[in-house]
Amino acid sequence: MFSHLMIGTNDLNRSKAFYDALLATLSVKPGLVDRYRVFWRSPGGLFCVTQPINGEPATVGNGSTVGFAAQSEAEVLAWHAAGLAAGGTDCEDPPGVREGAAGKLFLAYLRDPDGHKLCAMYRLPKA
Repeated sequence: MFSHLMIGTNDLNRSKAFYDALLATLSVKPGLVDRYRVFWRSPGGLFCVTQPINGEPATVGNGSTVGFAAQSEAEVLAWHAAGLAAGGTDCEDPPGVREGAAGKLFLAYLRDPDGHKLCAMYRLPKA
């Protein structure tokens, strides 16, 4: 459905360092810098950060969450730990299982250094 997802940043170098560390836990190679943007490619699509082209400060979307697919509970925990170590902050409940209409999910949430809310999700196998 989506070709890419792009969010704003006020510090491109800080964002690149943060997302390089975070996305490495999901087997994504370091981002490629193109002037005022950074691109990370995976089989699932393209994730990007950009300094706003209009010159205004980047802001956080209230109610927005960027979700990343993980392949295991261990990968979710590694993602969360790497994000915290790279300057992210914890948010929501601690990493763990949540149940809902989509079944059982293993989730972890954090905010990046610009304040964007992020989630790593692993769909638990049906029992």
